[in-house]
Amino acid sequence: MSDTTLEKPTVEGGGQEPAPVVEFRTGPDRYRHFTVEYDGDVATVKLTVDEQGGLVPGYELKMNSYDLGVDIELYDIVQRMRFEHPEVKSVIMTSGNEKMFCAGANIRMLAGSPHSWKVNFCKFTNETRNGIEDATANSGQKWIAALNGTAAGGGYELALACDDIVLIDDNSSTVSLPEVPLLGVLPGTGGLTRVVDKRHVRKDRADLFATKSEGYRGDTAVDWGLVDATIPRNSWDEEITSRARAAAAESSRGGAAGEGVQLTELARTIDGDTITYDHVTATIDRANRRVDITVAAPTEAPPADAEAARAQGVAYYPLALARALDDLILHLRTNELLIGTWVIRTTGDQALVLEHDDRLVEWADHWFVNEVNQYLKRTLKRLDVTSRTLIAVIEPGSAFVGTLLELALAADRQYMLEGVYEDVDPDADPATIRLTDANDGRYPMGNGLSRLESRFFGRDEDLDAARAAKGTDLDSAAADQAGLVTMALDDIDFEEELRIVLEERAALSPDALTGMEANHRFVGPETTETKIFGRLTAWQNWIFIRPNASGPDGALRRYGSGQKGEYNLERV
Repeated sequence: MSDTTLEKPTVEGGGQEPAPVVEFRTGPDRYRHFTVEYDGDVATVKLTVDEQGGLVPGYELKMNSYDLGVDIELYDIVQRMRFEHPEVKSVIMTSGNEKMFCAGANIRMLAGSPHSWKVNFCKFTNETRNGIEDATANSGQKWIAALNGTAAGGGYELALACDDIVLIDDNSSTVSLPEVPLLGVLPGTGGLTRVVDKRHVRKDRADLFATKSEGYRGDTAVDWGLVDATIPRNSWDEEITSRARAAAAESSRGGAAGEGVQLTELARTIDGDTITYDHVTATIDRANRRVDITVAAPTEAPPADAEAARAQGVAYYPLALARALDDLILHLRTNELLIGTWVIRTTGDQALVLEHDDRLVEWADHWFVNEVNQYLKRTLKRLDVTSRTLIAVIEPGSAFVGTLLELALAADRQYMLEGVYEDVDPDADPATIRLTDANDGRYPMGNGLSRLESRFFGRDEDLDAARAAKGTDLDSAAADQAGLVTMALDDIDFEEELRIVLEERAALSPDALTGMEANHRFVGPETTETKIFGRLTAWQNWIFIRPNASGPDGALRRYGSGQKGEYNLERV
C-alpha cells in the first residue's frame, strides 16, 4: 500500500485514523485471508480470515467476517482463476474455520465507517459477487458454496453468488440474513434480491427468513430453496468433491493446464496528481473537483492469431486496456471522493482500434480472447455504476470508434468539436466517430441492453437510423444528426461551453447527481443486476444514515453491547 494518507473510516471509540490509500493490486503472495488449491479441473478457495488483518485499525475480523481488504483478495482470485487457470472448470468456495463459513461484513467496521466508505464497500462487494456469477455464465467455471458452517448476512450473500449451495448437516449450522432483526439495516450485497429472483424462494417464506435472525437449516433450508442440499459431516468431503467433479464434467470451458496468462502486477505510476498506466493517463484538477482521463488507441496491429494474442499476455492491448481502466475506476472512486466529474478523451489511430476489434470477434471462441471480451464488458459495467458525472470530449485526434466509443456512450453527455481548433492546429483533421457492432451487443449493460439500445430506448426509428450509420466515419454534423452526441459546437463556443458545463456540475449536489444519473443510465427492463445496484443506490444511501441504524442508539452502534437499538417507530 502507498504511504499517502487520506481520511478513511473513523473507527468507533478510536478517533480519526489516517488510513493508507486503498490498493486494489494484489496477488497470491500477499493474501492474508484466502488460500487457493488446484486439483486438475477443480479449484478450492478457502476463506480463513486473519482477525488482525483489517484494512484499517480499530476492529477485529472475528468469525470469518470481512471488510474491503478481504473482498479485494476475493476479486483478485476470481480474475486469476479465469486468466491463469483455464483448466479450472469448477470452484469450491469453503471456509477454513470449523462451524463458521462466514459471518458477513464486519459490524464494527460498518458501525465506525463514514457513509461514503460503507457505500463504496458494498458496491465493490456487489461487483465481485457479480463477477463470480459471470464466471459461471460466460467462462464455464461453476462455483459451489460448500458451507461447512454457518453462513450469516454477507456470508450467505457470498454463497448466493455461487451456482450451487451445499450446507453441512451438523444440527447447528444455518443460513441467515439477520440484518433487519439484529442491525436495523438490509442485506447490502444482493441478498434479498437473489433469494427471490435467483433462488425463487416464495415471498412469504423470504419474509420469514429475512426476519428470523437465527435463520434455517436442514430440510427446511432445502425445501424452501435457500440451499440445494445438506450433507452429513461424515460424508462431507467425498460428496463435495463428487459435486465439483460432476460440475467440471459438464463445463464448456476450453482451456488447458499450462495455457494460462499470468496477471503480473499492473504497472502504474502516481506522480502528484497524475496517474499513468500503459494506454491510460489521468490528471486530477483538485480545485475544480475534476479528473481528465485520456485513453490511447493501440500503437501496433493485433497479433497474427489468438494463440499469439495469448502469448502476448498482459501486454495484449485489449487486456492491458481493461486492466488499466479497471484499476483507475476503483482507485478514483474509492480514494478520490471529492473528484466528482470525470472527463474522458481518447487519442490515437482509429484504424488500429478497429483492427483489434475485428480480431476480438474473429477469435471470440478462443478461451483467452473470450476472457478478454468478458473483462472489457465487466470494466465498462463498473463505469456504468460509478457515482460520478461522466463527460466525453470528442476532438481532432480522438479515437472514439468501436470499443473505445463505448466510453463515450457510457458517459452522461458527449461534446464534439465542429471542425478544428483554428488557433491551435488549423490543419488538423476534424474529429469523427464510428459505430460498429462492438457498440450493439458485445458489451451489454446490467439491463441486458447495449449502450446504443439504452440511449435510444423506446425510440426505435432513432435506433434504426443510428444502426444504419454503423461502419461510417461520422463528423460532428452527422454524429449530431444521428443522436450520438449531446452537442456539436465550433471552436468559438466549444471551450467556453465545456468550461461552463464542468463548473456547473462541480457546483451541484453530488448525492443528487448520483441519484439522477443512476436513474438515467439504466432504462428499460429490470434484471437481477439492475435491481441489486438500483436498490443499492437507494437503500444504502438511506438505510445506512437512519438513526434507527447508525444513530447513537441505533442497532449498528449497539450491536454486541447487550442492548437493542432504540427505534423511531414513525414509518413513512
